[in-house]
Amino acid sequence: MNPMFFTMVAVVLAGGATALQAPTNAKMMGAAGSPVNAAFVSFAVGTAALGILAMILQTKPDMAAARALPWYAWIGGLYGAIFVVAAAWGVPRLGVALTITLMVAGQLLIGLILDHFGAFGTPAHPISLGRLAGMALVVGGVLMVRRF
Repeated sequence: MNPMFFTMVAVVLAGGATALQAPTNAKMMGAAGSPVNAAFVSFAVGTAALGILAMILQTKPDMAAARALPWYAWIGGLYGAIFVVAAAWGVPRLGVALTITLMVAGQLLIGLILDHFGAFGTPAHPISLGRLAGMALVVGGVLMVRRF
């Protein structure tokens, strides 16, 4: 199988998982009492799952390399926490489709900016008319999901 195709399918499936995550965490929010508590439960379950997977795969971190990382490499989980809290809070108010569509729009906007500048050591991909048109289509999708 083509590695690029496999990667794209895996990422699409992961995106689908985030769409499933939003309503399940919104349901948890009702029982847990707040979106923060729902996110806490979500991350606890995710941490346990990752711990089990790490044991199965026998992965070991390179602590010397970890200590050499820049400060911003350590806060990825913070972004995830913001995402989960926002999704759990947004779904009951906006619905799953609009919440996810807005999140995708935000991801694409920040992604375009990060790509343009090659931020965090990633390869630079300048903003082009085609990329701006893609962003406009996503914004149009947000409007369509909101209106119809």
